[in-house]
Parts: sequence; structure tokens; C-alpha cells
Amino acid sequence: GEMSIGRILVVDDEAVIRDGLRRVLESVGCQVQTSDSGYAAIETLQEEGFHVVVTDLKMPGMSGLEVLKVIRVLQPEVPVIIITGYSTVETAVEAMKLGAFDYLAKPFTPEQITEKIQKAMDHRGLLLEQYRPDIAVKKLKGPTAIIGESEAMQKVFRRINQVSPTDSTVLIAGDSGTGKELVARAIHDNSERDNRPFIAVDCTSLVESLLESELFGHVKGSFTGAIKTKTGLFKVADSGTLFLDEVSNLSLTTQSKLLRVLQEREIVPIGGTEPISIDIRLIAATNRNLKEMVKAGLFREDLFFRLNIIPINLPLLREREGDLPLLISHFLRKCADDVGKDIRGISPAAIAKLKQYPFSGNVRELENIIERAVVLTTGDLIDSDDLEIQFPEVDGDSGEKDYVPETAQDLKRTKKRIRETAVESVERAFLINALERNNWNITKAAQEVGMQRTNFQAMLKKQGISAKNKEK
Repeated sequence: GEMSIGRILVVDDEAVIRDGLRRVLESVGCQVQTSDSGYAAIETLQEEGFHVVVTDLKMPGMSGLEVLKVIRVLQPEVPVIIITGYSTVETAVEAMKLGAFDYLAKPFTPEQITEKIQKAMDHRGLLLEQYRPDIAVKKLKGPTAIIGESEAMQKVFRRINQVSPTDSTVLIAGDSGTGKELVARAIHDNSERDNRPFIAVDCTSLVESLLESELFGHVKGSFTGAIKTKTGLFKVADSGTLFLDEVSNLSLTTQSKLLRVLQEREIVPIGGTEPISIDIRLIAATNRNLKEMVKAGLFREDLFFRLNIIPINLPLLREREGDLPLLISHFLRKCADDVGKDIRGISPAAIAKLKQYPFSGNVRELENIIERAVVLTTGDLIDSDDLEIQFPEVDGDSGEKDYVPETAQDLKRTKKRIRETAVESVERAFLINALERNNWNITKAAQEVGMQRTNFQAMLKKQGISAKNKEK
């Protein structure tokens, strides 16, 4: 009989089975898509939703069990039917424990498979009730609360909630300044490992030779300069979470060593012979498109698949409709507390100016801008003049200039400006006090502080103080 139209994903490395299933299911009115490996299936599942997934158990690379685990995280409302050979029935039982809907032993008849799929589709209704995706996102706990009420961020929160309780490897992709490390910490804080170590490694900041010794550790004397045995960060993070930021910077040799760690769950320190077993949750982050890097031969495809089990893509600040005011007020409070200033808010003009700014450095750039404004403002309200932002000049081509994050020199310059501002405000207070004591008579005030009238006047001019300011 006809079935209710269902979108079915069939995963099998054998073309014969894929095509056979496709024919049977299409003949009863289903829409069928097929994948020839677990990795390919996971990719497809990121892009679209299915009503039922049918997967083979034994496949090279990523087994049906691994596919099942990921589906339970990504799309818990999708029933999974496992196909097993005669010899793997015990594994099928394990699959049922992991949440598979049903299993099917080979060889099977077209009637058997259509019947199971029909049952699975009926069951899906119940699962949907249980996992309504529009339930308000659970509040994330931990000190690193991420701020955002936009639809784009709600998606991210849902993902964090889905992956936190599992041990799945997560790949966070997003531009500089979108908050990749915050998301990694949120996943850790909301997982079972939350009271174990969270170790963050920035793969850009270490030279290749040091990076390996950092990650894997080394044995005393294994290379010049190895004066004592060093525990690698993989071992330090044991039983906790290891966060590899900017994995795109790993060289191909380090990539293959990392792949081995993920497969074997053990490490061998440089110069060591004994493998050490480790239990970590790995989270990686990248601001480059790893898929493109794989195509270009700069990143190992098998490692990419291992890392990209569950991707979280972070939106740019300008895609986060409505989050700007929330972030501004959060950073305003935070920075004002840090600097110890009493600031009551930000003017509408300043907000309007920020709303037009492109923020190519995303949230981090916004935080820097607010922090600078808090330090530099002389009043208790941030005004648009306190915001040091240059709008990018529009180029002929795309209209967007690359944002270059603050360099050390910029930071030095800002700090110097902050120091100068501090000196200026002291100077300003000194002049105004002298004037006030002498009823705003410049000659008297200059005499009192022992300065020549001309110098005193020059200082007033520099500070923009005139007797007219008196009322202020």
C-alpha cells in the first residue's frame, strides 16, 4: 500500500544495497537520498531534515553506530533503522540501547523494510512531541553567559544545548571576534565535565616545533632544550575538555598526529615510546573555511570529517538582528566597573552611529570600541564623539575593507592616549580649581599658582576652558 510521503536518507557503502533500497522506497512514494559513507551522511544531515534514516552498521571510516550517535544529538526526533549482517546482531542490540528505532538483519525483503519505515514514520510523531525544537532554549549556566536574543543566536544556543551533554567532537566556525572560545566554554560548562579542566590552545601562537611538545608533551632529553619531562596539554586536559582554536593553522604532520589521537584516544610524547591513554572532549574552532582548505590540499580530509562531526556556525555581529543594544549595555557595565567609572549610559546619537558601523571585527571589536569610549569619556554619558570609529572607505570592488584587529602598536597608542587623557584631566581640574578659588579672575588665579599669565592662558586655551565655561 502507499505510504505517507517520507524523506528517507539511506547510508550504505555498498552501491547494490543503496540502489535496491532506493528503488523499493521510491516505488511506495518516498523521497530518497543516499550517502555512501557515514561522513557524507552527517554532512547531508547538517543541510536538510529527514523523516527516517536507514544506515548500515559496518562501514569503513565511520560506523553506523557513530552515525546513530550523531543523529541522536543533531536531530533527536529522527528515527534510525540499522541494517545488520547475521554476524552483527549483538551490535544491533547495542545500537538499540543507543537509541536506534529498530534493526533489520540481512537479507531482508522489500515488504520488511517498507513495514519498518512505516512504523518509524508513525513513531516519529511521538518523538517530535518529545523534542519540540521550539521549546525555549534552556538557560546556559556558567560565568561565560553568552548574550543574544536574535534568531541567529537562538540557533547557536540550541546547538550548544544539544551537544553539551554528549562527548561529541564539535567544530565551531566563525569569523574573528564572533565568540568561538565563549561557545567552547559554554559547551564545557554545560557538560558532565564542567568541574574538570578546560584547556584552550591557540594553534596560531605557537611555532610548529613547540606546538607538538605543548600538545603531546616530551620526554627529558628528547631534543635540545628538553631539560625536563613535560606533560602535554592533551594529558593536562584528561577527563576535561581540550579546545583547539584556529585548527586551520596546524601543519599536515601535526594534523596526522591529531587524527591518530582522535582515533586511538592515546598520545605518545615526543621521544617517548609508551602511548598514554587519554579521555578528553575535543572542541576545535576555525575562522577559515576548512572545506576549501581540504580541496586545496592544505587540510586532511579525514581529520576534517573527524572534527566536523557536529558543526556550530557563529553569525557575524551584523547578522544578529536586535543584539547590538544588549551587547552595548553589557560591555558598558562591564567596562565601567573594570575602570571604576560611574557611567549612566550611552546617547541615542552614539547608538545610531554604532548601528551604522559594519563591525568587521564583530563582537570583539564592539567590546574594544566601548572599552575605549568608557576610558576616554569625560562625562557620565558616552556620546558619539567618544566612539573612536573610522568608517571604512568604500572601495570599488566589494565595498568592505578587511578589518585588521588591533595590533600591539595600536594598543600602545591607545594606552598612551589613555595616560595623556589622565594627565589632561588632572591638568583641567587644577586650572578650574584655581579659577574657582579666584572667582574666575585669570590674572589672580595665575598669580596664586605662581604661573605667568600668558602660560596660564595658553594652558586654558589648550584645555578649551574660558570664563564662559563658568556656568557649566
